[in-house]
Amino acid sequence: TDSPPATPSQKESIDQILHAGWYLLELINEILDLAVIESGKLLLSEESVSLAEVMLECQAMIGPQGKKHGIKLTFPQFDNSYFVRADRTRLKQVLINLLSNAIKYNQPEGTVIVDCAATPERTRISIRDTGAGLPLEKLTQLFQPFNRLGQENSAEEGTGIGLVMSKRLVELMGGVIGVESTVGMGSVFWFELASDTEPYLSMEGEDAAALAEPHVLRGTRLHTLLYVEDNPANLKLVEQIIARYPDIRLMSAVNGNSGIEIARSSQPNVILMDINLPGINGFEALKILHLDPTTTHIPVIAISANAMPLDVERGMKAGFFRYITKPIRVNEFMEALDLALEFAREHSDDDT
Repeated sequence: TDSPPATPSQKESIDQILHAGWYLLELINEILDLAVIESGKLLLSEESVSLAEVMLECQAMIGPQGKKHGIKLTFPQFDNSYFVRADRTRLKQVLINLLSNAIKYNQPEGTVIVDCAATPERTRISIRDTGAGLPLEKLTQLFQPFNRLGQENSAEEGTGIGLVMSKRLVELMGGVIGVESTVGMGSVFWFELASDTEPYLSMEGEDAAALAEPHVLRGTRLHTLLYVEDNPANLKLVEQIIARYPDIRLMSAVNGNSGIEIARSSQPNVILMDINLPGINGFEALKILHLDPTTTHIPVIAISANAMPLDVERGMKAGFFRYITKPIRVNEFMEALDLALEFAREHSDDDT
């Protein structure tokens, strides 16, 4: 028999249980994240990251929260010359944490202003709110676990872990974080990271020559290449190289999970894999691809900013076909790709 519909009070209870469940899940995830950071096992991949691109993504993610609270959000108008040395995923995490706090602890109909100032050495990002502000004694305790900006008894929810995580992440990326606040005037949270230049292809004499010539592979069939990479600037660089291959079609995915789905459905000849991706990392994605009978045969080339000999060794032990470090050297990249495509062709010939 069908159950009778829930009464209004039952619906309210169900909503409260679900709400509490999501809050506890968020708290557990943040505690686990913090534990990984504190243990020194967090895998960071520092590279040149476009602030304009990251800010646009954060704006889209945080916009609905601002609208819900009636807060006006103002972001700087970037040209594309602002680049910082950072882990892209963790930079977004820090920005979302600070923006979320600025919205939650603001006054009704308040404003949040994001600003950016750069020198050739350092770039400072600041987030100004029109909240109640904090006295000096509370400022000194801000970056401690479970500190909720003096809002422990307010209706606003929060785990009190976001700020301490933001501090640890900024410091791991070689930066500093701070706050200025005046009671009744609001607060400015800021952090600084090393400035960087736009990602580039590492070009030596033979690299420039290699890029100048169309590169046709033996055989006439069209090859498909999948690049799993969350940084659009890096994708553009690889597109420049692949433009020399008239018989290669390039597809892309922005995270490991979607990369795995595309690999299963499209069966690319070769996969290029960034290591530090949002969600599952490149190592985890590689393991899933190798365990799946439909994708286990596809050679996977790692492309990573983690360039220490130990990183390369770890990558090769994990089962990557080749491990290429950034900045990408054109000749090395093309050589690895040619070998992987040769391997893929031999494998498909074995199957036929």
